[in-house]
Amino acid sequence: MNHETELEVRTPAHFKALAHPFRHRLLFALGSGPATISQLATGLGAGKGTVAHHLKVLAEAGMVRVAHTRQVRGGTEQYHERAFRRLVGETGDAGATTALFGAVAEELAGDPDPLLHLRHLRLTPAQAERLRSTLDGLVGDAEEAGPDQPRYGVLVSLYRRPDRPS
Repeated sequence: MNHETELEVRTPAHFKALAHPFRHRLLFALGSGPATISQLATGLGAGKGTVAHHLKVLAEAGMVRVAHTRQVRGGTEQYHERAFRRLVGETGDAGATTALFGAVAEELAGDPDPLLHLRHLRLTPAQAERLRSTLDGLVGDAEEAGPDQPRYGVLVSLYRRPDRPS
């Protein structure tokens, strides 16, 4: 896969693209490698028109691009790929965050034994930064196995909860 390592989420087009759970599912699916609209439609159980529409939104945001093309029966088949390895940046857009969690929930529903933890900790800013750095390193440095191995999803979030009266 020939793409940039990170894409910083910061433009209105990025937030618009991430505001729909199906687009997250498309990005997850393209994590396996380039695919055609037909392949994506079959794999995601969706219509080709739906896939094409959402791919267009992702492409306009610079998140998906055509990896290569192939001639088939008098037409040209396009293989789409993600334009990044991972997304980074602000997640202040509530619609994008909600869509991401909706897409992850759909993926979790297919796993009979997912690992899912939610824990609230009291940390100093320095402790929070060390934890952020450690988590980022664990996920960012994880080695990929070969293409014949199963894929796993990893969602990591460290966020500051608003202070609430006791």
